[in-house]
Parts: sequence; C-alpha cells; structure tokens
Amino acid sequence: MDTGGNSLPSAAPDGVKRKVCYFYDPEVGNYYYGQGHPMKPHRIRMTHALLAHYGLLQHMQVLKPFPARDRDLCRFHADDYVSFLRSITPETQQDQLRQLKRFNVGEDCPVFDGLYSFCQTYAGGSVGGAVKLNHNLCDIAVNWAGGLHHAKKCEASGFCYVNDIVLAILELLKVHERVLYVDIDIHHGDGVEEAFYTTDRVMTVSFHKFGDYFPGTGDVRDIGYSKGKYYSLNVPLDDGIDDESYHFLFKPLIGKVMEVFKPGAVVLQCGADSLSGDRLGCFNLSIKGHAECVKFMRSFNVPLLLLGGGGYTIRNVARCWCYETGVALGIEVDDKMPQHEYYEYFGPDYTLHVAPSNMENKNSHQVLEEIRCKLLDNLSKLQHAPSVQFQERVPDTELPEAEEEQNEADERWDPDSDMDVDEERKPLPGRVKREIVEAEPKESEGQKGSSGHARGFDTTIAENASGKALDAGPKQIDEAGVRVEQENVNKASDQMFSKS
Repeated sequence: MDTGGNSLPSAAPDGVKRKVCYFYDPEVGNYYYGQGHPMKPHRIRMTHALLAHYGLLQHMQVLKPFPARDRDLCRFHADDYVSFLRSITPETQQDQLRQLKRFNVGEDCPVFDGLYSFCQTYAGGSVGGAVKLNHNLCDIAVNWAGGLHHAKKCEASGFCYVNDIVLAILELLKVHERVLYVDIDIHHGDGVEEAFYTTDRVMTVSFHKFGDYFPGTGDVRDIGYSKGKYYSLNVPLDDGIDDESYHFLFKPLIGKVMEVFKPGAVVLQCGADSLSGDRLGCFNLSIKGHAECVKFMRSFNVPLLLLGGGGYTIRNVARCWCYETGVALGIEVDDKMPQHEYYEYFGPDYTLHVAPSNMENKNSHQVLEEIRCKLLDNLSKLQHAPSVQFQERVPDTELPEAEEEQNEADERWDPDSDMDVDEERKPLPGRVKREIVEAEPKESEGQKGSSGHARGFDTTIAENASGKALDAGPKQIDEAGVRVEQENVNKASDQMFSKS
C-alpha cells in the first residue's frame, strides 16, 4: 500500500513523502447531541465518506482507535469528573442536578445516549495518534473526531467534555522535550492554554475571534505565567477576516515560533467554524485558506497531529477536512465531487470548494500590523529553545499486539485501574449500539496512572501527569468499507448556542 503522496509546494523544504495514519470509528456518526444542537458528530461520517470516494483512504493507514479508559482520561481530568461522565445517562440526570451544575453539563454540553463512549472514542483517537507519532510509525496522524479544546480538568465547556488535545500533548511530552499547539478554530483554545499556562515545554498559539464571543478569553496580553511566560500566544481577530489577512499573521508568527521554540512535535487543531458561512462563526476563510495552515505546518517536516474541532455547517466541515487530508498526503483532490451516499448535501454545485462571501473584513491592516509586531516582540524575548533537566524518562506506551485473541477478554481486567472496571460496558439504549472488544495492551512494569493539575505543568508535573499514556493502541481498519478486521463493531434544525 502506498502510504504517502507527492508533496505540495510549500514555504519550506518539503521533498519527503509523508506516512499518514488516519483514525476513524465507524460508530462515531451515531452519537447525537439532541434536536437543534449545532454539534453533529455525523459530520465525521460525512468526511469519511468523501475520503473513501475520493480514493484517499488507500494512501493512508486507516485505524480504529481503542477507547480511552478511565485512568487514561484521569491523566488530566479529575477522577470524580470522569466517574460522573461514566455514570450519567439521560434517564438518571434528573437525580443528579447538583452534579450536573457542578460539572457544567446539561445545556451547551447535554447528556445524551452513549456520552461516555463518545468521549472515550474521540480521546482514544487523539492519544492513539500521539502514540503512533512517538513510535515513529507515521509522520502525520489525523483524528477529525478530536480537537475538543474547551474541556477543563473538572468541567465540560463549549460542547466539549474531555480534552483529548491535552491528553495527546501529555503523551507527546513523554518523547519530545517541546510540543507546539496551534489552534485555528474560531473560538479561543482556552482549555489547552489553561492546562499548560505555566510550563515552557508546551507553547500554545490560538487564532480566534475576540470580543463578546465565547469563551471570552484569549486577549493578546495573555502570554503565560512563571516558567510559561511568553509561551502562550493569542491572536485576537475580528469579524470577516479573509485568507490574505489571516496568513499575514499566521505565517510570520508560526515561522518565528518554529524557529525559536523548535518543537519536537506539533498539534494542529483544525476547527472548521472559522470557514466562511459557518452557522456559529463570523470569519470569511475559504477552504483553501484554512488548509494553507495545514500545508504550512506540514512544510516543517516535524511530527504532526491533525485534529478536528468546531464546525457547524456540516457540509463545509466535511469538504474542509477532506481537502486537508489530501494536503496532509500531498494529494490535490478534484473540485468536482464524486457521487456518494451524502452527495445531496453538497448541491446545487456538488463541488469541494465554496466561494467566500462578500462580508466586510473588520480587521484593518493597521490593527493586524500592531498584533503582528506585538507578538513577534514577545517571541523575541525567548532567547533559545528551553532545555529540559535530565531525569528518568516515563516508560513508553507500548502498542498492543495486533493478533490479540478475543477469547482472552475475561483476563483483561487491570487491578491497577484507578476506578471501577470500565471495560464492562453494557449496550447503549436508543440510537447508539456498541460492542467493544479490546485487545490486551502491554504495559511497562511500574507504569502507574496519575492525574495532572488543570493549570500549570512544570517539567516534572507534566511528565508525572502523563505518567502513562493511553495503553490502548489502534486497530487496523479495512479502508473503503471501514470493516474492522477484529470484527468488533456491530452494526433538526440548528439553533444558536453559545459555542463550540
């Protein structure tokens, strides 16, 4: 199987074919936030259908992620919050009103059938991608179901329950001294910034709408604290920003970040609500303009994890992430859309690209120049890439044996689990039916899970918090039909919410 693609022209030397791992669970499109809710996991299934019919799956390793387990999630999230997510159901939520309020679950972040399995699935894909990158098994890992950047240590926020990005970065920190996080969602990546606000091992860079807009954070003056001072970069933008204005900031800033920070790995959150015409967004980026960020990050030849995020005009989300998968592979896909099961969503033009609107760009060149100069000045205060004090390295997360026999399922309970047995999952009622058969992960002796602190990981805390990465690796999938080799899968309106 060809695992790469011819490189696209780019801003830096980029002559190497990329091996791409793509994570997808065929079940993910079945999860449903509820009638009228703008977050629709169905967009992930639509994206996958486009990838299949454009023939892109045959150029990637297609993997079904192992679900993240309780203790995997507790490497960042509080134990009682994870326990709550595991136990809450639509039928029991009325009996847990205090808990719902405490954990900010119920309105923007509703309780729905299969909520915890959904969290396990999208988090498993992101951490699985980090594991693949850490083992040098791919150059770029893709999980369009991930990128839920608002979730906090102890609460849900902005349609996000579990912060898969923080978990993936903690995994990457086990191998890489420095990790760069870049966020091109229209909303500020507050959950990720907060988690790493006091460390110099993770730099966070967020391009977002600022001013009377969810979540209300991300001022240009928010730069990090203590050891993390100047390691948070916030790029506040106004309505109507177009491709040219966006890259007037993106390319010089990210170019300088790569030069001075020298990350060992990059996580790029590709929220598609920054596209023109998004139901909840107010930017005016084209799909090619959005994808130019992926192309630019790819050009640095650094291990790259691509994640999804926001995006509420779902036909455009699928268009965007399909095109960006092609960019990751170095394959230019045709604008004329092939016939497929969701073809009717893309009428009347049935093309991959859509023209930006004629909305006003409220970002004046003068203001953009001021932002650019301010942030480049902040970056100039980083004299060199931070070093990491020598210490005993956290044991590697080992990938599970692909040939693990299913009849060993009864032996899989792990007495070291921080919580009750979480492999014991009953079939979910209603729309979602799942049957999970997990392969036995192999762990290094002495690995213990521990949860991190929500704000501020210094070098030691970051590694302790990541103590043991997701010990569930990926399962191979037969690409076009998404037929799992281990046979472990059985088979309206939008209204304005405060976010994603």
